[in-house]
Amino acid sequence: MKASEKKELKALVKKWQGKKGTLIMILHEIQNHYGYVPKDVSEVLSELLDIPLARIYEVITFYHYFNLEAPGKHKISVCMGTACYLKGAPELVAQIKDILNIEEGGTTKDGLFSLELVRCLGCCGLAPVLTIDEKVYGNVKKADISNILSEYTKQEVSA
Repeated sequence: MKASEKKELKALVKKWQGKKGTLIMILHEIQNHYGYVPKDVSEVLSELLDIPLARIYEVITFYHYFNLEAPGKHKISVCMGTACYLKGAPELVAQIKDILNIEEGGTTKDGLFSLELVRCLGCCGLAPVLTIDEKVYGNVKKADISNILSEYTKQEVSA
């Protein structure tokens, strides 16, 4: 961990010192900053708060919000709400997993994509729906997945 990051972490600990829910609030800020909770940050946090590293990992692994692995550059969210589920969302997930060689909650080896399943994206009339970053794709068919993903892989090649 860089000295500047350690200094920021110390300031964060000081900000929450003596308040209720200190550990969770600090972890929220870390998650928001990095997109996940890095191991080296957890280790330093353990020292600064004088709590066992195991306690930090208990909290991180208990709450679904926290991630232990860096997210992909592009976050794929597949809606698994009732309308999307009934109109084929599980098949979309299977196709994405097959094409990208990724599991739910995971990140591709190249760090380009991460995959998450969500309860509802609020676009039931467009079911099944998925988003990549902030872009919404509605009425998606299994055959559409390759073309949708290629939009993002082409961006990487041209960048």
